[in-house]
Amino acid sequence: MSTAAAVAAVLLAGCGTGTPKASPHSSGPDVSLAPPVTRSPSSSSLAPPVTRSPSSSSLAPALTTTAATACTNSTKLAGWSNRRLAMLTIAVPVSETSVSGVTSEVSAGAGGVLLFGSKAPSDLGSRLTALKSHVPGHLGLLVMTDEEGGGIQRMSNLVGSLPWPAYMGAHWTPAQIQQNVTKVATKMAAAQVNMDLAPVVDVDGRNVAPSRTNPDGWRSFSGNTSVVSKAGVAYMNGLRAGGVIPVVKHFPGIGGSSYNSDFGPARTLPWSTLQKVGIPPFTAAIKAGAPAIMVSNNIVPGLGTNPASLSPTAISSELRGKLGFKGLVVTDSLSAKAISAAGFSVPAAAVQALRSGADMVMFDLGGNVSSQTSSIASAITNAVGGGHLARSRLIDAAGHVLAVRHVNLCS
Repeated sequence: MSTAAAVAAVLLAGCGTGTPKASPHSSGPDVSLAPPVTRSPSSSSLAPPVTRSPSSSSLAPALTTTAATACTNSTKLAGWSNRRLAMLTIAVPVSETSVSGVTSEVSAGAGGVLLFGSKAPSDLGSRLTALKSHVPGHLGLLVMTDEEGGGIQRMSNLVGSLPWPAYMGAHWTPAQIQQNVTKVATKMAAAQVNMDLAPVVDVDGRNVAPSRTNPDGWRSFSGNTSVVSKAGVAYMNGLRAGGVIPVVKHFPGIGGSSYNSDFGPARTLPWSTLQKVGIPPFTAAIKAGAPAIMVSNNIVPGLGTNPASLSPTAISSELRGKLGFKGLVVTDSLSAKAISAAGFSVPAAAVQALRSGADMVMFDLGGNVSSQTSSIASAITNAVGGGHLARSRLIDAAGHVLAVRHVNLCS
């Protein structure tokens, strides 16, 4: 792909991978009971029998049962239908100029919406407030977008602009990164956007615009692992300080990849190399309290043959197991050509992603969004019904979606 300015401009009109429409990047109080009174055989035989009123004796078993099954999000979600649980794991794409277009999906319980575009309407906040009023039970909604800096900014006209991450990594201290990002995040939150698909913590020092052949380039803070780790945490903390949930991406690191997964199969550097170069920024973010991480669609040589977003080894074994990440795991766009090249339709990929340990799935704005959303929800529901996806895994995924929004179903 040519990196000429005109071509780069077209590419950067897109989402999280710097491409046009190619990818979105792209328990309540317990019942406290007094312990039962224990008597020895001799005392019980001597003492007169205790007489209880019918009401007290009938209440005791009920209270004991309540204490044994204290309310948690998981116990509440266990009572939801598979369809409603499935909807909670889907982020629905929509143009930021017409957010009401996904009202029916939000009313059906979609867990999030993903804003596309390059210029947000001045009344975006009020439009999103109206959209959120349709959420079942008023449980809140993840409203996400790509606001990375440089050419990857969706709403800079409302929230202010940031330079490319490569510039920030080279010219700003971590404190300056955090301070400037906080200013942008505060305005994002004021416009009712509460999640940013950033920061990019891929280690890639190539001094070029992102393209079909290079998904990172200037989107990366640096080719130096230490610089990326510090800048990534600073960016993440800046978002959190402004009231926006950061999504650290693209695990396990796509710096130096063979291709841009939006356009075809892509491979990362070998797993043995990534462990030394690409993983440390994610480790640093997790230690700093990262609430959400996006998994890439790249195949990781030495870690399996499926894209990482569809790999239980990448998500459950490495990210969850070895790195100990307990937050929300989201996929990159399952509309990417790398996914179809691996033999998966978007609905089938959604099921495989959930089986692998992801909690929320994304797809592109294009085609019939309503139909695609319904197809994904149906595929997930059918997978549970057919025994191909454990219901407990779906409940766990839905729980992570609620937890990142600090939703307590028992309060």
